Amino acid sequence: MKRLKLVSFVLIMVAVTACEKTYLPKPIGYNRIVLPEKSYRALPDSLPYSFEYSKFAQLLDDTTAISERYWIEIHYPQLLANIHVTFVKLGGNGKLFEEYMNDAYTLTAKHQIKAYSIDEVIAKTPSGKTAVIAELEGEVPSQFQFTVTDSSKNFLRGALYFNTKVQNDSLAPAIAFMKEEMMRLINTLEWKK
Repeated sequence: MKRLKLVSFVLIMVAVTACEKTYLPKPIGYNRIVLPEKSYRALPDSLPYSFEYSKFAQLLDDTTAISERYWIEIHYPQLLANIHVTFVKLGGNGKLFEEYMNDAYTLTAKHQIKAYSIDEVIAKTPSGKTAVIAELEGEVPSQFQFTVTDSSKNFLRGALYFNTKVQNDSLAPAIAFMKEEMMRLINTLEWKK
């Protein structure tokens, strides 16, 4: 009888403690990112510059309060990404060129607060234009920025932004894809007469 009571007590204790479970929250998973195929088209003729951009992207007018003529946004709906493109005719004004280059450097430098690193490269495009390309690492709002100019007549700046709260490590495939898209833009850029 004592043995039956002991076995019953053990079974009751096992049953009571077995029902107690400690749940740990599961870590947030990575988003599934489906990248569009690479297929390109040219900008409309209404702009004073041309380049190739993705057929899966939408060309939109820049609607910011400070936008100027010929400023556009290239929107990638699948990735919630935008490339902001600004353009200015310099008209041979060296002072204006310096002003816009300083603005571009200032806009990139504002990301230093959250950036792990900012790597800048000065390169020549296949058509001989000078491009300053900045890759930013860390939880920054813009991971890739560039300027392309001929230093006397034309100045074009581009910046990549994602319209999402997802952290950059989760966006890594989309960021890499968009960097390639922007390099295509830079390498196919032409000024119109």
